[in-house]
Amino acid sequence: MGGMNWSAAWSCVSELVTNAYRHAGGGCSLRITALRDGRVRVGVWDGHPHVPEAFREGAPLPPGDPHAPGGRGLHLVREYAEAWGAWSSGEALPGRRGAGKLLWFEVGAAPGPA
Repeated sequence: MGGMNWSAAWSCVSELVTNAYRHAGGGCSLRITALRDGRVRVGVWDGHPHVPEAFREGAPLPPGDPHAPGGRGLHLVREYAEAWGAWSSGEALPGRRGAGKLLWFEVGAAPGPA
C-alpha cells in the first residue's frame, strides 16, 4: 500500500475522531481495514446515535463558512474519500450498551507514475 494517499486518509481519520470526541460525549473506536483492491476503509464508532446530515445518503453538503473556526471537516471527508456512509443503532436508551453509530469512509491508492 505504498501508493496510498496517506495525507488525505489521515485528514479524514482526524476529522471523524475529533467529531466523535467533541460531539458524542464519550469514547470512540477506530478501525482501519486494508481492502483487497488497494483501498483502505476507516470506521469510527461512537456512542451517540445521531448521524450528521452530511453522512446521510444523497444529502447535499451545507455551504461551509471559510472564516468559521470549524464546520468544514465533513466537507474534507466527502472531498477526499471515494465512498462514505453511516450506520446508526437507533436512539440510545438508559442503561443500554451498544447504542451509537458508525461513520466510515474509503480512500484509494494515489495514482502512480504513468
